[in-house]
Amino acid sequence: MPDRSPAATLPSAPPAAPSGSAQLPQWVLTVVCEDRPGIVHALSGAIVAADGNILESQQFSSPDTGRFFLRQQIEIGADAELLREKLAPIAQRFAMELQLEEAGRPRRVLVLASTAEHCVRDLLFHQRAGQLPVEIPLVMANHDTLRELVEFHRVPFESHPVKGAEQKAEFEARVLEAIEEHDIELVILARYMQILSPELCEALSGRCINIHHSFLPGFKGANPYRQAHERGVKLIGATAHFVTSDLDEGPIIEQNVTRVDHAHSVAQLREIGQDQEALTLRRAVTWAAQSRVLLDGTRTVVFR
Repeated sequence: MPDRSPAATLPSAPPAAPSGSAQLPQWVLTVVCEDRPGIVHALSGAIVAADGNILESQQFSSPDTGRFFLRQQIEIGADAELLREKLAPIAQRFAMELQLEEAGRPRRVLVLASTAEHCVRDLLFHQRAGQLPVEIPLVMANHDTLRELVEFHRVPFESHPVKGAEQKAEFEARVLEAIEEHDIELVILARYMQILSPELCEALSGRCINIHHSFLPGFKGANPYRQAHERGVKLIGATAHFVTSDLDEGPIIEQNVTRVDHAHSVAQLREIGQDQEALTLRRAVTWAAQSRVLLDGTRTVVFR
């Protein structure tokens, strides 16, 4: 008679899960190229051949420019150089702009500022709290106003007056020098109230982010919030974009807006606007640092 005891009817224990899977190195792959059949298939094959596993994948095909955009986060059981080796012929075959970056690695950022502190304060606070994927080795400004704030966060600070063409050229030369000195990957204009020269814009193409209030081009000048108050605006917001030689017209990364009404004073409008500027800039910096922002001509593709 067969043994029908409970022990005899229990299934055997499943095999133990592979240990260390969560500890595998992770990398971010980004691709930009002309849209053609077979791109995703070829990339997936290379990843499998390098003992890789796709954890996150986003892609977009632009009907306007005919270009293909992809961002994948991958864990790799083998050496990353093997993946680079497998990807190289595919990049050549499809004429890809291909980048492979270590996931989670903080990007090194140079912050440029003037006297307004809200965006600088927000970036420094969230970076120090581990909530912003960047390292800030230096803040440069054309005034000394923010020195105490920046040094409180234990970040070096430099101020250089910019009151004429000669001093502007000297400041921009120092910016380029600092980029080399500190291995800077992104430059952030945190309410830096100087127009960059076309030469510097070109040198920083695709890696310099600016923030401004949403009233442009309607309300220009030193007191846009007073102008907004006088005109009875109902919406306040901010725009973060890549810097180009066309003032405040670079490819947009992020925008935010909030409603206001007649009861808000000029001071309250300014406070609301500055909160929007800080939030919008922080999001743009975060996404750029995570390789989530890809350029599509005068636009961006943002894989959030």
